[in-house]
Amino acid sequence: MAFFPIAKSPKSLRSSLTSSFLFFLALLLSPYLAGAQGTQADYERAYTLPEKIKEKVWYAPTSFTWLEKENRFWYMQQTPRGKEFVLVDAAKKSRKPLFHQEKLAKTLAAASGKQVDPYSLPFNTVKVLPGGREMEFEFEDKVWSYTLHSNQLTEKRKVEKREPGTWNWRFNSEAEGKPVPSPDKKWEAYTKGHNVFMRNAANPKEEYQLSYDGTETDYYSAHIAWSPDSKKLATNKVRPGREHTIYFVEAAPADQLQPKLHSRLYLKPGDAVPQRTPQLFLVDTKKQVEVDASSIPDQYHLTNPVWRQDSRAFTVEYNQRGHQVYKVLEIDGQSGRLRDVIDEQSKTFIHYSGKHFRHDVADGKEVVWMSERDGWNHLYLIDGATGQVKNQITEGEWVVRRVVQVDEAKRRIIFEGNGREAGQDPYLVQYYSVNFDGSSLAALTSENAYHRGTFSPDYTYFVDTYSRVDVLPVTVLRSAADGKVIMELEKADVSELLKTGWKAPEVFSAKGRDGKTDIWGVIIRPSNFDPAKKYPVIEHIYAGPHNSFVPKTYNPGASLMHEMAELGFIVVQIDGMGTSNRSKAFHDVAWKNLKDAGLPDRIRWIKSAAQKYASLDTTRVGIFGMSAGGQSSMGALLFHPEFYKVAVSSVGCHDNRMDKIWWNEQWMGKLGPHYAESSNVVHANKLQGKLLLIGGELDDNVDPASTTQVVDALIKANKNFDYILVPGMAHGTGGDFGERKRRDFFVKHLIGVDPPEWEIKQEAGSAAVGSASSTK
Repeated sequence: MAFFPIAKSPKSLRSSLTSSFLFFLALLLSPYLAGAQGTQADYERAYTLPEKIKEKVWYAPTSFTWLEKENRFWYMQQTPRGKEFVLVDAAKKSRKPLFHQEKLAKTLAAASGKQVDPYSLPFNTVKVLPGGREMEFEFEDKVWSYTLHSNQLTEKRKVEKREPGTWNWRFNSEAEGKPVPSPDKKWEAYTKGHNVFMRNAANPKEEYQLSYDGTETDYYSAHIAWSPDSKKLATNKVRPGREHTIYFVEAAPADQLQPKLHSRLYLKPGDAVPQRTPQLFLVDTKKQVEVDASSIPDQYHLTNPVWRQDSRAFTVEYNQRGHQVYKVLEIDGQSGRLRDVIDEQSKTFIHYSGKHFRHDVADGKEVVWMSERDGWNHLYLIDGATGQVKNQITEGEWVVRRVVQVDEAKRRIIFEGNGREAGQDPYLVQYYSVNFDGSSLAALTSENAYHRGTFSPDYTYFVDTYSRVDVLPVTVLRSAADGKVIMELEKADVSELLKTGWKAPEVFSAKGRDGKTDIWGVIIRPSNFDPAKKYPVIEHIYAGPHNSFVPKTYNPGASLMHEMAELGFIVVQIDGMGTSNRSKAFHDVAWKNLKDAGLPDRIRWIKSAAQKYASLDTTRVGIFGMSAGGQSSMGALLFHPEFYKVAVSSVGCHDNRMDKIWWNEQWMGKLGPHYAESSNVVHANKLQGKLLLIGGELDDNVDPASTTQVVDALIKANKNFDYILVPGMAHGTGGDFGERKRRDFFVKHLIGVDPPEWEIKQEAGSAAVGSASSTK
């Protein structure tokens, strides 16, 4: 291409040549400018994405409600004309509208004076009352009743206002409680003056004191359990722990000018917790029987007593501090003798908070018990008299995820499992049934997808909705006996969704740090993805050992990572070692080592993805997360700065000694040097790369001081970083402002451009994008 300017003078010639050169340069650079990243157009696409894809997935219900004591259920789903409510009769294999939506809309509009669209009704859920003839729903702060056949609408009552809840990281006091009536209604048991009393229900003046040594610092629990024959009482004697209070200053409260001081009771690792001793009382003799509790020292928790149905004994469960010993104990109802029914022990941790299941068969003759004792989470049949394993019910290199039903009459169990089916993502949940003796294990579902079952009250049927992140949802009704499909209910339609440019994530797996174990995750690309271009990589991390977190179902509505990708990134999410739902060895990587966060596996995974896809630029890798993910995202810069270059950390538990007791001691055990070894505060001086910290002023989940202390350590180490404290925010990512600053931070430091000056305008509850003024 050539330019031939016509010049009339040297001055005009120079001007023309300059203009031509700039135009020529613009043409040469136009392909790169057209494909720029982090532009205002990218921001507009990112922020308008949720509204574009809203309600674009049709015929994909996610919640199913069975009618009480019936084999009928209802669900709500999005369709081309809006929300539709459907009623299914499993026995009759029939499907029809739950109610006449046009009639209800007309009646509701007349009663309320509000315009009501029959296929955009102002509620998403209803309560169908027993018998199935009437339902209730909430509208305009009122509860309305509607008869399904006669179209009668009645305003019943005001909606009960519920105060927003707060996190409570404490052990509640058991010193006071209501009197507990005996099964035969002749007596009431209660605590008074820290001791146990009982009285005649017909003559309250006939009162008997059963204990005499209770004090304020060693009291009898008001959680009193009567034996079914009304002849015995059981409770615990409690030596309370010490309360730990944390404080927050709300600098800009909405209802006053001056700041407010808030406080929460919040136990942390190492704090003293209550110690309990089982207690037995014989009603006829008014005698207290001593129970030897020497075998249950150093408790993290001891449960309240539960009586055997024949009143011969009661049981408690004992969780030793450090979570390496967990027992089911039986206390004889006459002698008070204590014995182990189950003695579970681990060299690392027992995942009591997520992998715990116990079902006593035939009043304790046998116990169905969940354990990882063979290296995988499985079910065992325990002899209730001897504590010995009669047989392992399930076994193999896969895990039992959840027990759905134990049928004692048929001696059969229905459960969820994952990792058993060859060739499938090991996190995909399937449903199974198996006999108590481990025989006749049968798959009730088999499609290569993540299954979610909702069972009928009598466990005859279950609704199964299954999908993957890259496979559309299907909903069927199955027999719970053999998994046979009885009715095909729905198949998702995403034709309108795909017209928006939305692309499903790609499932990807690669070997972990050991070169053997498969690590699974997803890759999310922008809608205008160009395979010839290089994209910075951003990892969304949550490495809490209590679960696994990579999405497994088709859910465009969870669009956070897609929005980030639209700015010009490839976004990934990965379940590294140390997370749950795989083998015990896979999980144990987290033991006393939360700083690990599976980061070595994640790095290898991203590098493997980059070997397959040249579009991933592993020289520009960012990471973000909140809470435990906030700890891990900052930790990535501290412990792996050779790979991770930019991090945004929201409300992180940066030092596990500062965070809630149950979560941290579950994985880190008792206090010790390993807590400091995993601390971002202790290692703050190692910071490399670009870091943005976001804290919540009123965070009562993770003590806000956790973030403030890491800020203090960074300042003392003379490190450069950015910090946003969001006034009034509890546990979160910073709201709309925090999300915007997070996106800007990655655009600036990974793409290398200053974010455009633009703003978001809120219109009719949705985000619209304009280019008015700077948000800096």
